[in-house]
Amino acid sequence: MKTILKTSSGLKQILMIGVFSLTALFFNSNSVNAQRPIKNIVLVHGAFADGSSWKAIYDILSKKGFNVSIVQNPLSSLKDDVAATNSVLNRQDGPAILVGHSWGGAVITEAGVHAKVAGLVYIAAFAPDKGETAGQWIGAAPAAPEAGFTPVDEFGLVYFEPSKFHGGFAADLSQAQSDFMATSQVPIKAHSFEEPIENVAWKTKATFGIVATQDKALHPDTERKMYQKANAKITEIKGSHAIFISKPLAVANVIIEAAQNSLYK
Repeated sequence: MKTILKTSSGLKQILMIGVFSLTALFFNSNSVNAQRPIKNIVLVHGAFADGSSWKAIYDILSKKGFNVSIVQNPLSSLKDDVAATNSVLNRQDGPAILVGHSWGGAVITEAGVHAKVAGLVYIAAFAPDKGETAGQWIGAAPAAPEAGFTPVDEFGLVYFEPSKFHGGFAADLSQAQSDFMATSQVPIKAHSFEEPIENVAWKTKATFGIVATQDKALHPDTERKMYQKANAKITEIKGSHAIFISKPLAVANVIIEAAQNSLYK
């Protein structure tokens, strides 16, 4: 009888050790899963462009195994662009990195409070605080002579001045590519620049910012000030406002860094 009791006690010990081991394995596995790189990337274009401008970034990220989605902003208002972005975010199968270029930065600031957004990447972009507008930041530094907008037309739309597009928007692209972009540009409703931000995602989400050091459309110092206020990890890349087209690999690397370092809660 004593032998049986000893054997039962030993078996109980073995079973308990097994349970503790499985429990530890479970929690360690969950810890590893929580820190896996995020695979969903949502790209948000700015004014005077459309989703096709992300082609080079899309190609790089897709080849590296990321699930890349591209928002087509109507550019009719901040509210409408945020709605378009939220629609794409709703379709993600898990956490996502939300990326915005230029005006798209204002959009991701507002839309980035979405529950599926783990981190934000601003590319030569606006990052306004609550109550601020993109228009305020446009006027935060003297306008470069190379850049300029057309007067607001009868439909409330504004374009980037075609004659200044190359020097002001895409100086490090070929003249031919810049000319096509100027001709195919998508105008934005002028009142969009005066719509204040209500929700500020960068206050609660991991934030990364790219300064385009040769930007003539949005002053590099203005970009730095906004990113510093947002406590963003800042990367400076030599290039024009269209840096996501002219330097796609360098920009993609920052997006990848954000995916690897933004923990989803």
